[in-house]
Amino acid sequence: MEVPLLDLQAQYAPLREEIEAAVRRVLDAQQFVLGEEVAQLEEEVAAYAGGARAVACASGSDALLLALMALDVGPGDEVITSPFSFFSTAGTIHRLGARPVFADIEDDTFNLDPADVERRIGPRTRAIVAVHLYGRLARIEELAALASGHGVPLIEDAAQAFGARLGARRAGTLGRLGCYSFYPTKNLGGAGDGGMLITRDAALERRLRRLRNHGAEDRYYHREVGLNSRLDEVQAAVLRVKLRRLEEWNQARRERAACYDRLLSGLVRTPAPAPAGAHVYHQYVIRVPERDRLRQSLAGHGVQTAVYYPVPLHLQECFAYLGCRAGSLPRAEAAAREVLALPIYPELPEEAQQYVVRAIRGSLAGGKGKSGVKRQKAKGKSSRGAAAPVFSRAALRAAGGSGPERVRTSGGL
Repeated sequence: MEVPLLDLQAQYAPLREEIEAAVRRVLDAQQFVLGEEVAQLEEEVAAYAGGARAVACASGSDALLLALMALDVGPGDEVITSPFSFFSTAGTIHRLGARPVFADIEDDTFNLDPADVERRIGPRTRAIVAVHLYGRLARIEELAALASGHGVPLIEDAAQAFGARLGARRAGTLGRLGCYSFYPTKNLGGAGDGGMLITRDAALERRLRRLRNHGAEDRYYHREVGLNSRLDEVQAAVLRVKLRRLEEWNQARRERAACYDRLLSGLVRTPAPAPAGAHVYHQYVIRVPERDRLRQSLAGHGVQTAVYYPVPLHLQECFAYLGCRAGSLPRAEAAAREVLALPIYPELPEEAQQYVVRAIRGSLAGGKGKSGVKRQKAKGKSSRGAAAPVFSRAALRAAGGSGPERVRTSGGL
Protein backbone atom coordinates (compact mmCIF):
# COMPACT_ATOMS: atom_id res chain seq x y z
CA MET A 1 0.00 0.00 0.00
CA GLU A 2 1.18 3.53 -0.78
CA VAL A 3 0.10 6.13 1.78
CA PRO A 4 0.98 9.71 0.80
CA LEU A 5 1.51 12.42 3.38
CA LEU A 6 -1.13 14.47 1.58
CA ASP A 7 -3.32 13.73 -1.44
CA LEU A 8 -4.34 16.93 -3.19
CA GLN A 9 -5.89 15.02 -6.06
CA ALA A 10 -8.40 13.45 -3.67
CA GLN A 11 -9.41 16.95 -2.56
CA TYR A 12 -9.62 18.31 -6.09
CA ALA A 13 -11.66 15.54 -7.73
CA PRO A 14 -15.08 16.42 -6.21
CA LEU A 15 -14.42 20.16 -6.68
CA ARG A 16 -13.12 19.99 -10.24
CA GLU A 17 -16.17 21.46 -12.00
CA GLU A 18 -16.67 24.21 -9.42
CA ILE A 19 -12.99 25.22 -9.43
CA GLU A 20 -12.78 25.20 -13.21
CA ALA A 21 -15.91 27.37 -13.41
CA ALA A 22 -14.35 29.83 -10.95
CA VAL A 23 -11.13 30.02 -12.98
CA ARG A 24 -13.12 30.52 -16.21
CA ARG A 25 -14.95 33.37 -14.50
CA VAL A 26 -11.61 35.11 -13.99
CA LEU A 27 -10.49 34.45 -17.55
CA ASP A 28 -13.76 35.80 -18.91
CA ALA A 29 -13.42 38.97 -16.82
CA GLN A 30 -9.77 39.46 -17.85
CA GLN A 31 -8.98 41.14 -14.54
CA PHE A 32 -6.12 39.36 -12.86
CA VAL A 33 -4.73 41.44 -9.96
CA LEU A 34 -6.63 42.91 -6.97
CA GLY A 35 -10.02 42.57 -8.63
CA GLU A 36 -13.45 41.48 -7.50
CA GLU A 37 -12.43 37.92 -6.58
CA VAL A 38 -9.77 39.20 -4.17
CA ALA A 39 -12.18 41.74 -2.68
CA GLN A 40 -14.83 39.04 -2.16
CA LEU A 41 -12.31 36.64 -0.62
CA GLU A 42 -11.19 39.34 1.82
CA GLU A 43 -14.80 39.91 2.86
CA GLU A 44 -15.49 36.21 3.25
CA VAL A 45 -12.36 35.57 5.31
CA ALA A 46 -13.14 38.59 7.48
CA ALA A 47 -16.64 37.27 8.11
CA TYR A 48 -15.31 33.77 8.85
CA ALA A 49 -12.88 35.30 11.35
CA GLY A 50 -15.67 37.11 13.16
CA GLY A 51 -15.76 40.55 11.62
CA ALA A 52 -12.06 41.41 11.48
CA ARG A 53 -10.48 43.23 8.53
CA ALA A 54 -8.66 41.08 5.98
CA VAL A 55 -5.92 42.12 3.53
CA ALA A 56 -4.76 39.62 0.89
CA CYS A 57 -1.12 39.38 -0.21
CA ALA A 58 1.16 37.17 -2.29
CA SER A 59 2.27 34.60 0.32
CA GLY A 60 2.32 33.68 3.98
CA SER A 61 5.93 34.87 4.17
CA ASP A 62 4.90 38.25 2.79
CA ALA A 63 2.09 38.40 5.34
CA LEU A 64 4.66 38.15 8.13
CA LEU A 65 6.91 40.72 6.47
CA LEU A 66 4.05 43.16 5.92
CA ALA A 67 2.90 42.76 9.53
CA LEU A 68 6.36 43.68 10.81
CA MET A 69 6.62 46.59 8.36
CA ALA A 70 3.22 47.92 9.43
CA LEU A 71 4.47 47.96 13.04
CA ASP A 72 7.64 49.83 11.98
CA VAL A 73 10.01 47.06 13.02
CA GLY A 74 13.52 47.93 11.85
CA PRO A 75 17.24 48.08 12.63
CA GLY A 76 18.07 47.92 16.33
CA ASP A 77 14.76 46.29 17.25
CA GLU A 78 14.33 42.81 18.71
CA VAL A 79 11.45 40.47 17.94
CA ILE A 80 10.82 37.42 20.12
CA THR A 81 9.68 34.29 18.35
CA SER A 82 9.94 30.51 18.20
CA PRO A 83 13.06 28.63 17.08
CA PHE A 84 10.84 25.72 16.00
CA SER A 85 9.02 26.96 12.94
CA PHE A 86 9.35 27.42 9.19
CA PHE A 87 12.21 29.72 8.21
CA SER A 88 10.16 32.77 7.23
CA THR A 89 9.04 33.30 10.83
CA ALA A 90 12.56 34.51 11.65
CA GLY A 91 13.76 35.35 8.14
CA THR A 92 11.31 38.22 7.83
CA ILE A 93 12.59 39.72 11.09
CA HIS A 94 16.16 39.58 9.83
CA ARG A 95 15.19 41.07 6.47
CA LEU A 96 14.06 44.30 8.16
CA GLY A 97 17.35 44.63 10.01
CA ALA A 98 15.86 43.57 13.34
CA ARG A 99 17.24 40.83 15.55
CA PRO A 100 15.36 37.56 16.10
CA VAL A 101 15.31 36.60 19.77
CA PHE A 102 14.39 32.94 20.22
CA ALA A 103 12.46 31.68 23.25
CA ASP A 104 12.17 27.97 23.89
CA ILE A 105 9.05 25.95 23.20
CA GLU A 106 6.79 23.86 25.39
CA ASP A 107 7.67 20.20 25.40
CA ASP A 108 4.10 19.00 24.74
CA THR A 109 2.63 21.56 22.29
CA PHE A 110 5.79 22.65 20.38
CA ASN A 111 4.59 26.25 20.77
CA LEU A 112 6.24 29.17 22.55
CA ASP A 113 6.65 28.85 26.31
CA PRO A 114 5.20 32.09 27.74
CA ALA A 115 7.51 31.93 30.76
CA ASP A 116 10.60 31.85 28.55
CA VAL A 117 9.18 34.64 26.40
CA GLU A 118 8.79 36.82 29.47
CA ARG A 119 12.41 36.23 30.48
CA ARG A 120 13.58 37.52 27.10
CA ILE A 121 11.54 40.74 26.90
CA GLY A 122 13.87 43.71 27.06
CA PRO A 123 14.05 47.44 26.23
CA ARG A 124 14.58 46.72 22.52
CA THR A 125 11.70 44.26 22.18
CA ARG A 126 9.49 45.61 19.42
CA ALA A 127 7.09 42.69 18.87
CA ILE A 128 6.34 39.06 19.72
CA VAL A 129 5.55 36.58 16.93
CA ALA A 130 3.63 33.57 18.25
CA VAL A 131 3.46 30.52 15.96
CA HIS A 132 0.49 28.14 16.06
CA LEU A 133 2.55 25.16 15.01
CA TYR A 134 1.04 22.14 13.26
CA GLY A 135 -2.42 23.73 13.57
CA ARG A 136 -2.55 23.98 17.38
CA LEU A 137 -3.10 27.31 19.09
CA ALA A 138 -0.28 28.54 21.27
CA ARG A 139 -1.09 29.70 24.80
CA ILE A 140 -2.26 32.87 23.17
CA GLU A 141 -4.14 34.41 26.10
CA GLU A 142 -1.01 34.31 28.27
CA LEU A 143 1.15 35.62 25.42
CA ALA A 144 -1.33 38.41 24.70
CA ALA A 145 -1.36 39.41 28.36
CA LEU A 146 2.45 39.43 28.40
CA ALA A 147 2.60 41.55 25.27
CA SER A 148 -0.02 43.99 26.54
CA GLY A 149 1.67 44.29 29.93
CA HIS A 150 4.93 45.30 28.28
CA GLY A 151 3.36 47.52 25.62
CA VAL A 152 4.50 45.21 22.82
CA PRO A 153 2.29 44.13 19.87
CA LEU A 154 1.58 40.43 19.38
CA ILE A 155 1.63 38.97 15.85
CA GLU A 156 0.11 35.54 15.23
CA ASP A 157 1.81 33.31 12.68
CA ALA A 158 -1.31 31.30 11.92
CA ALA A 159 -0.03 29.90 8.62
CA GLN A 160 -0.74 26.33 9.77
CA ALA A 161 -3.81 27.06 11.89
CA PHE A 162 -6.48 28.57 9.65
CA GLY A 163 -9.79 27.76 11.32
CA ALA A 164 -8.47 26.91 14.79
CA ARG A 165 -10.33 28.74 17.52
CA LEU A 166 -10.27 29.68 21.18
CA GLY A 167 -13.93 29.58 22.12
CA ALA A 168 -15.59 31.65 19.39
CA ARG A 169 -12.42 33.55 18.41
CA ARG A 170 -10.38 32.38 15.44
CA ALA A 171 -6.63 32.01 15.15
CA GLY A 172 -5.29 35.26 13.74
CA THR A 173 -7.74 37.49 15.60
CA LEU A 174 -6.27 37.03 19.07
CA GLY A 175 -3.32 39.41 18.67
CA ARG A 176 -2.72 42.78 17.02
CA LEU A 177 -2.20 41.15 13.62
CA GLY A 178 -2.69 37.64 12.25
CA CYS A 179 -0.93 36.06 9.27
CA TYR A 180 -2.25 33.25 7.07
CA SER A 181 -0.69 31.18 4.30
CA PHE A 182 -2.59 29.68 1.37
CA TYR A 183 0.27 27.52 0.14
CA PRO A 184 -1.29 24.50 -1.64
CA THR A 185 -0.63 22.03 1.19
CA LYS A 186 -2.25 24.17 3.89
CA ASN A 187 -5.69 23.31 5.30
CA LEU A 188 -7.01 26.09 3.05
CA GLY A 189 -4.66 25.93 0.10
CA GLY A 190 -4.76 27.62 -3.28
CA ALA A 191 -3.35 26.69 -6.67
CA GLY A 192 -0.06 28.42 -5.87
CA ASP A 193 1.27 30.85 -3.29
CA GLY A 194 -1.00 33.22 -1.42
CA GLY A 195 -1.39 34.85 1.97
CA MET A 196 -3.54 37.16 4.05
CA LEU A 197 -3.35 39.43 7.07
CA ILE A 198 -6.13 40.06 9.53
CA THR A 199 -6.60 42.81 12.09
CA ARG A 200 -9.29 44.74 13.94
CA ASP A 201 -7.33 48.00 13.63
CA ALA A 202 -8.65 50.19 10.77
CA ALA A 203 -5.45 52.25 10.60
CA LEU A 204 -3.32 49.10 10.30
CA GLU A 205 -5.61 47.78 7.59
CA ARG A 206 -5.17 50.95 5.52
CA ARG A 207 -1.42 50.83 5.92
CA LEU A 208 -1.25 47.14 4.97
CA ARG A 209 -3.19 47.83 1.79
CA ARG A 210 -0.71 50.56 0.96
CA LEU A 211 2.37 48.52 1.82
CA ARG A 212 1.33 45.53 -0.31
CA ASN A 213 1.05 47.86 -3.33
CA HIS A 214 4.46 49.59 -3.40
CA GLY A 215 3.37 52.01 -0.68
CA ALA A 216 0.75 53.63 -2.92
CA GLU A 217 -2.88 54.40 -2.17
CA ASP A 218 -3.42 56.21 -5.47
CA ARG A 219 -1.69 54.94 -8.57
CA TYR A 220 1.81 56.39 -9.04
CA TYR A 221 1.62 58.37 -5.77
CA HIS A 222 3.75 56.61 -3.14
CA ARG A 223 3.60 57.64 0.52
CA GLU A 224 6.26 55.10 1.49
CA VAL A 225 8.29 52.23 0.08
CA GLY A 226 6.32 49.02 0.18
CA LEU A 227 6.27 45.66 -1.59
CA ASN A 228 4.72 44.16 -4.67
CA SER A 229 2.68 41.58 -2.79
CA ARG A 230 -0.72 41.25 -4.40
CA LEU A 231 -2.86 38.11 -4.48
CA ASP A 232 -3.97 37.31 -8.01
CA GLU A 233 -7.58 36.72 -9.02
CA VAL A 234 -7.15 33.06 -9.98
CA GLN A 235 -5.88 32.20 -6.50
CA ALA A 236 -8.71 34.12 -4.87
CA ALA A 237 -11.33 32.38 -7.02
CA VAL A 238 -9.98 28.92 -6.11
CA LEU A 239 -9.76 29.81 -2.41
CA ARG A 240 -13.35 31.05 -2.35
CA VAL A 241 -14.53 27.63 -3.53
CA LYS A 242 -12.45 25.86 -0.89
CA LEU A 243 -13.27 28.20 2.00
CA ARG A 244 -16.85 26.93 1.98
CA ARG A 245 -15.56 23.43 2.79
CA LEU A 246 -12.97 24.38 5.39
CA GLU A 247 -15.01 23.59 8.51
CA GLU A 248 -15.89 20.16 7.10
CA TRP A 249 -12.26 19.49 6.20
CA ASN A 250 -10.92 20.60 9.57
CA GLN A 251 -13.44 18.38 11.35
CA ALA A 252 -12.36 15.45 9.17
CA ARG A 253 -8.75 16.11 10.16
CA ARG A 254 -9.75 16.06 13.84
CA GLU A 255 -11.52 12.73 13.33
CA ARG A 256 -8.45 11.22 11.70
CA ALA A 257 -6.25 12.58 14.47
CA ALA A 258 -8.56 10.93 17.03
CA CYS A 259 -8.23 7.66 15.11
CA TYR A 260 -4.43 7.88 15.25
CA ASP A 261 -4.62 8.73 18.96
CA ARG A 262 -6.59 5.55 19.57
CA LEU A 263 -4.48 3.29 17.37
CA LEU A 264 -1.14 4.65 18.63
CA SER A 265 -2.03 4.71 22.32
CA GLY A 266 0.85 3.30 24.36
CA LEU A 267 3.02 2.87 21.28
CA VAL A 268 4.54 6.32 20.64
CA ARG A 269 4.17 9.81 22.03
CA THR A 270 1.16 11.38 20.30
CA PRO A 271 0.02 15.04 20.21
CA ALA A 272 -1.07 16.45 23.55
CA PRO A 273 -4.84 16.85 23.96
CA ALA A 274 -6.11 20.28 22.92
CA PRO A 275 -9.19 22.25 23.97
CA ALA A 276 -12.20 21.89 21.67
CA GLY A 277 -11.54 23.59 18.35
CA ALA A 278 -8.01 24.66 19.25
CA HIS A 279 -6.27 22.21 16.90
CA VAL A 280 -6.92 21.75 13.16
CA TYR A 281 -4.18 19.13 12.62
CA HIS A 282 -2.39 20.65 9.68
CA GLN A 283 0.12 17.99 10.70
CA TYR A 284 -0.22 14.96 12.94
CA VAL A 285 3.17 14.75 14.63
CA ILE A 286 4.48 11.98 16.86
CA ARG A 287 7.73 11.89 18.84
CA VAL A 288 10.10 8.96 18.55
CA PRO A 289 13.66 8.78 19.96
CA GLU A 290 14.88 6.78 16.94
CA ARG A 291 12.98 8.95 14.48
CA ASP A 292 15.24 8.55 11.46
CA ARG A 293 15.28 4.74 11.68
CA LEU A 294 11.49 4.66 11.94
CA ARG A 295 11.13 7.03 9.02
CA GLN A 296 13.34 4.88 6.84
CA SER A 297 11.37 1.79 7.80
CA LEU A 298 8.04 3.46 6.99
CA ALA A 299 9.37 4.55 3.61
CA GLY A 300 10.14 0.90 2.92
CA HIS A 301 6.47 0.14 3.55
CA GLY A 302 5.32 2.91 1.20
CA VAL A 303 4.34 5.34 3.97
CA GLN A 304 5.32 8.92 3.24
CA THR A 305 6.35 11.00 6.26
CA ALA A 306 8.07 14.34 6.84
CA VAL A 307 10.15 16.11 9.46
CA TYR A 308 9.00 19.59 10.44
CA TYR A 309 11.68 20.76 11.32
CA PRO A 310 15.07 18.96 11.41
CA VAL A 311 17.19 22.01 12.34
CA PRO A 312 15.85 24.60 14.79
CA LEU A 313 16.19 28.18 13.59
CA HIS A 314 18.69 29.27 16.23
CA LEU A 315 21.14 26.64 14.89
CA GLN A 316 20.71 27.51 11.22
CA GLU A 317 23.97 28.62 9.59
CA CYS A 318 22.55 31.97 8.50
CA PHE A 319 21.77 32.89 12.11
CA ALA A 320 25.21 32.05 13.48
CA TYR A 321 25.77 35.77 14.09
CA LEU A 322 23.20 35.60 16.91
CA GLY A 323 25.67 33.54 18.95
CA CYS A 324 23.27 30.74 19.87
CA ARG A 325 24.86 27.43 20.77
CA ALA A 326 23.64 23.85 20.75
CA GLY A 327 21.97 23.22 24.09
CA SER A 328 20.78 26.82 24.51
CA LEU A 329 17.15 25.94 23.67
CA PRO A 330 16.96 22.30 24.71
CA ARG A 331 13.27 21.63 24.15
CA ALA A 332 13.33 22.92 20.57
CA GLU A 333 16.47 20.88 19.89
CA ALA A 334 14.96 17.71 21.34
CA ALA A 335 11.85 18.19 19.21
CA ALA A 336 13.98 18.59 16.07
CA ARG A 337 15.57 15.20 16.80
CA GLU A 338 12.32 13.35 17.50
CA VAL A 339 9.31 14.72 15.56
CA LEU A 340 7.77 12.83 12.67
CA ALA A 341 4.69 13.90 10.71
CA LEU A 342 2.40 11.06 9.63
CA PRO A 343 -0.03 11.13 6.70
CA ILE A 344 -3.13 13.19 7.46
CA TYR A 345 -5.70 14.80 5.20
CA PRO A 346 -9.51 14.92 5.19
CA GLU A 347 -9.93 12.07 2.71
CA LEU A 348 -7.46 9.68 4.40
CA PRO A 349 -9.17 6.25 4.76
CA GLU A 350 -9.09 4.54 8.16
CA GLU A 351 -7.71 1.46 6.42
CA ALA A 352 -4.65 3.50 5.47
CA GLN A 353 -4.24 4.74 9.03
CA GLN A 354 -4.40 1.18 10.32
CA TYR A 355 -1.72 0.20 7.80
CA VAL A 356 0.51 3.10 8.94
CA VAL A 357 0.17 2.09 12.58
CA ARG A 358 0.89 -1.58 11.84
CA ALA A 359 4.04 -0.48 10.03
CA ILE A 360 5.06 1.65 13.03
CA ARG A 361 4.37 -1.19 15.44
CA GLY A 362 6.42 -3.61 13.35
CA SER A 363 9.34 -1.21 13.06
CA LEU A 364 9.44 -0.51 16.79
CA ALA A 365 9.22 -4.24 17.50
CA GLY A 366 12.46 -4.68 15.62
CA GLY A 367 11.38 -6.00 12.22
CA LYS A 368 8.50 -6.13 9.78
CA GLY A 369 8.20 -9.87 10.30
CA LYS A 370 6.36 -9.16 13.57
CA SER A 371 4.05 -6.57 12.09
CA GLY A 372 2.04 -8.52 9.58
CA VAL A 373 2.65 -5.67 7.14
CA LYS A 374 3.43 -6.36 3.53
CA ARG A 375 3.98 -3.53 1.15
CA GLN A 376 1.61 -3.66 -1.80
CA LYS A 377 2.09 -2.10 -5.23
CA ALA A 378 5.29 -0.42 -4.20
CA LYS A 379 6.41 2.34 -6.54
CA GLY A 380 9.99 2.42 -5.40
CA LYS A 381 12.28 1.86 -2.47
CA SER A 382 13.84 4.43 -0.21
CA SER A 383 17.35 5.39 -1.21
CA ARG A 384 18.16 6.96 2.14
CA GLY A 385 21.17 5.59 3.93
CA ALA A 386 21.99 5.45 7.59
CA ALA A 387 20.96 8.39 9.74
CA ALA A 388 23.47 11.21 10.04
CA PRO A 389 23.98 13.46 13.07
CA VAL A 390 20.75 15.35 13.51
CA PHE A 391 21.87 18.90 12.69
CA SER A 392 24.28 18.06 9.89
CA ARG A 393 23.60 18.88 6.24
CA ALA A 394 23.31 15.16 5.52
CA ALA A 395 20.58 14.87 8.12
CA LEU A 396 18.83 17.89 6.65
CA ARG A 397 18.78 16.24 3.23
CA ALA A 398 17.59 12.93 4.70
CA ALA A 399 14.75 14.71 6.47
CA GLY A 400 13.50 16.20 3.25
CA GLY A 401 14.90 19.71 3.67
CA SER A 402 13.63 22.62 5.74
CA GLY A 403 12.37 24.66 2.82
CA PRO A 404 8.80 24.98 1.51
CA GLU A 405 6.81 21.78 1.23
CA ARG A 406 7.31 20.12 -2.14
CA VAL A 407 4.09 19.51 -4.00
CA ARG A 408 3.87 16.34 -6.06
CA THR A 409 1.08 15.10 -8.26
CA SER A 410 0.09 12.62 -5.57
CA GLY A 411 0.23 15.12 -2.75
CA GLY A 412 2.85 17.21 -1.06
CA LEU A 413 5.43 17.44 1.64
